Amino acid sequence: MSKRKEMQIKKRQEMVEKNGIIYLDNVSKSYSTGSPALNGVTVSIMPGEFVFIVGDSGSGKSTMIRLLLRELTATSGHVYVMGNDLAKLRHGKIPKFRRNLGVVFQDFRLLNDRNVYENVAFAQRIIEKSAKDIRKNVPTILATVGLAGKYKAKTTELSGGEKQRVALARALVNRPSILLADEPTGNLDPKNSWDIMHLLEEINEAGTTVVVVTHNREIVNAMHKRVITMKKGVVVSDQQEGGYIDED
Repeated sequence: MSKRKEMQIKKRQEMVEKNGIIYLDNVSKSYSTGSPALNGVTVSIMPGEFVFIVGDSGSGKSTMIRLLLRELTATSGHVYVMGNDLAKLRHGKIPKFRRNLGVVFQDFRLLNDRNVYENVAFAQRIIEKSAKDIRKNVPTILATVGLAGKYKAKTTELSGGEKQRVALARALVNRPSILLADEPTGNLDPKNSWDIMHLLEEINEAGTTVVVVTHNREIVNAMHKRVITMKKGVVVSDQQEGGYIDED
């Protein structure tokens, strides 16, 4: 490894230790019409935290997730993820950056022309894992999410809860530092919702930083995690062991 590369890694590590694995520094994001989606947001999330981000539609939650994924760039301020200043991340480096992020969506986003095993293996092939590693890693993560016996099943044959478990397995198989979950229980019944949340908690306890965007008041209030509440593009509350705040 070159001296320059070593210095870059050291600088990123120092940034994470000082400001967090996720750090938004006075971030605003404006679109061509309407008020800013984010307006002067400063948030720091340390490695290993479990954080809920809550707020009504239009509060800026989805914009924040898209900034963290580098799907968008901030209009002003700085977004740092794992010590990377995302505004300075060259377009060609974005896929490699995203390998350290696991993402789970409300609508699962599975490949319906492939079975459960192939959906998870796809994430490994993207990062060019060997066939030997894939044969080892995919069954292991499927067992972790409770789908050891479903690896040959078609995704169209699965329940909503099972589909979300496949999505979780796919997000986790590459051992990301951060898991972003955008309304992961939005299409699930209460039992499956709690099953998924317990899985996320176990994943967090194993060391992964977990950020969950949700409207589910019951889950937020019951789990007593850190809760960041947003309204009209600003953070109105940031509480450890917090709950869902209803804003007028």
